[in-house]
Amino acid sequence: MFAGLRTTARRGFATASTVSGFPGAVGNTPLIYLKTLSEQIGSKIYGKAEFQNPGGSVKDRAALGVVRNAEEKGFDSMPFYPIRPHRIKPGGTVVEGTAGNTGIGLAHSQEKIDLLRMLGADVRPVPAVAYDNPLNYNHQARDYALTLENAIWTDQFDNTANAYAHYTSTGPEIWEQTQGDLDGFICATGTGGTLAGTGKYLKEKSGGKTQIWLADPPGSVLTSHIQSGGKLFERTGSSITEGIGQGRVTQNLGTFVNELSGAFTVPDEKSMAMVYELLHTEGLYLGASSALNVVAAVELAQRLGKGSKVATILCDGAYRYQSRLFSKVWLKSKGLDDAIPAHLRKYAVLD
Repeated sequence: MFAGLRTTARRGFATASTVSGFPGAVGNTPLIYLKTLSEQIGSKIYGKAEFQNPGGSVKDRAALGVVRNAEEKGFDSMPFYPIRPHRIKPGGTVVEGTAGNTGIGLAHSQEKIDLLRMLGADVRPVPAVAYDNPLNYNHQARDYALTLENAIWTDQFDNTANAYAHYTSTGPEIWEQTQGDLDGFICATGTGGTLAGTGKYLKEKSGGKTQIWLADPPGSVLTSHIQSGGKLFERTGSSITEGIGQGRVTQNLGTFVNELSGAFTVPDEKSMAMVYELLHTEGLYLGASSALNVVAAVELAQRLGKGSKVATILCDGAYRYQSRLFSKVWLKSKGLDDAIPAHLRKYAVLD
C-alpha cells in the first residue's frame, strides 16, 4: 500500500494550479502510455485522454474554440457564414448540428440525447440525410439560427476556429508531453478539426519528421480521396462508430488534407475487439471511435518500424454507448459477436 502511495505521489498533474470554471478545465489532458499494446509490438503507443475533459470528450476543445471566436471576433472573417457578421452577446443562443459530443461540449445514441437535455439543451432530432440534402442537420441548424435574435450557428464542420483550437492546444500539449520525440500521429475525423489542427502543429514543430495519418471507419470516403490524390470519393460499407467518417472534405480538414502522409480504413471488427482489449489490459473504458484510433496507432507504428512512437486521440468514454457496445443482443445483431475474443466476452454483460 505504501509503495502505491509513493508511486502516486510522483505522478505529475495536468495543471499546476486551480482553473477558472468549465472553460479553464478544458484541455491539458494526460497522454497515456498504452503499456501492454506497446510491449506487444515493440513500439510506444500513446493515447491523449480527451475523455477527461469536463464534458467528457475531445469535442470540448472545439466547442470552447468556436464560442470564444464568436464572442471575441464574430464571424466577419468567415465568408461562408450566411448570417451578417456579429459577435454573440451574453444570453445569446448557440445552435449546432451534431451527432452528440460537440453538442454536449457546447451545452454545458439515446444516452447522448438524454445527457444533452439534462444539460439544458433544446434537442431537435432530425432524419439522417446526405449533406447535399437541404434537410441535412447542418443546414437545418443554420436555418434555425437565422430565425433567432442574438444567436450563432457554430458550424463545427466548416468553421476553422475548430481546427485552430487544436492547433493552439492539443498539438502543443502532445509535443510537450512527448518532449518533441514523436514519429507519428493518427486519428479518425468527423469535422476534421482535431486531425487538421493537431497535425499541422506537430508537422510544423517537427520540421516534417512527425508523420500525420488519417484513420477511417468503413463507409467514409476520405481514405479513397487521400489515397487517390484527391480524385476519388468512394464509399463502401457502413460503420457502427459515431461522429467519425465523412462524405466530403470539410473546410477544417481542407486546411491540412494535402499535407497528410496517408490514410487507411479500420474494420469495425478490429475496433470492437479493441474496445474490449483496452478495458481488459489497460483498464480504459472507451468508445468505439477511441478504439478505432488505437487500432490505427498500432498499425501505423508497425508500418513505421520497431521503436517508433505514435500518438492518437482517446475521444470519449464508453458510458455514452454502453447499452450497445456491451450488449450481447446488439453485438449479434451487427454480426460482431465473433469479433470479440473468447476470453473477453465476459465483459458483454448486457442482454
